[in-house]
Amino acid sequence: MLSLIIPAYNEEKRIVSTLNKIESFLGDRAHEIIVVNDGSTDRTVDVVKGIPNPNIKVINNPGNKGKGYAVKNGMLHAQGNMLLFSDADLSTPIEELNKFLFFAQKYEVVIGSRAMKKSLIKVHQPIYRELIGKVFNKLVRLIAVQGINDTQCGFKLFTKPAAERIFKLQKLEGFSFDVEILYLARELGFKIKELPITWINDENSKVDSLNDSIKMFVDLLKIRWIHAKTKKI
Repeated sequence: MLSLIIPAYNEEKRIVSTLNKIESFLGDRAHEIIVVNDGSTDRTVDVVKGIPNPNIKVINNPGNKGKGYAVKNGMLHAQGNMLLFSDADLSTPIEELNKFLFFAQKYEVVIGSRAMKKSLIKVHQPIYRELIGKVFNKLVRLIAVQGINDTQCGFKLFTKPAAERIFKLQKLEGFSFDVEILYLARELGFKIKELPITWINDENSKVDSLNDSIKMFVDLLKIRWIHAKTKKI
């Protein structure tokens, strides 16, 4: 069974469309969709609960804790043998899932990348955000995780054993959690496959380019320290 985790903060306007697209794509495939409400102040929870589909579940964070906390919460509640987390805006189309599942036969962690040669960026981020992203990725490779072109794409697939070990150890609650979980995957000896994806920027992104970038840089410096005792298998 596939578990699909969607972190959601004030997604009332687009969550139903997103869930309909996912359900249409998955069809009869055994699956569950876990929408993790991260302290939304709009009707996100009401509209999701109003969908008459037993495959769709809602769990609630204790307030607005951050994307990293939301993904971890969903992953640790998931029942599937394959676990995918995806952004609520489907910037990476759900149709990319099939090739991820193919590679998951040999790799415990399969991640999407916007920075590979065969990636197709249909709608770009503003240039200042792309530049910040490139600088951040260089720092990631220098400090924490080498050899990965794009740690921040919100479309990542894990086998159940890998997800259980990685997310139980995750500490960071904000946007830099992506780097942490990949760092942990490497430290625990799991194989990571990075794949080019189609990606469409959503201009309604919740990321605060300046403040979140500063927080992410500080978190980046913490990763090796907080996981100093993590041992490779």
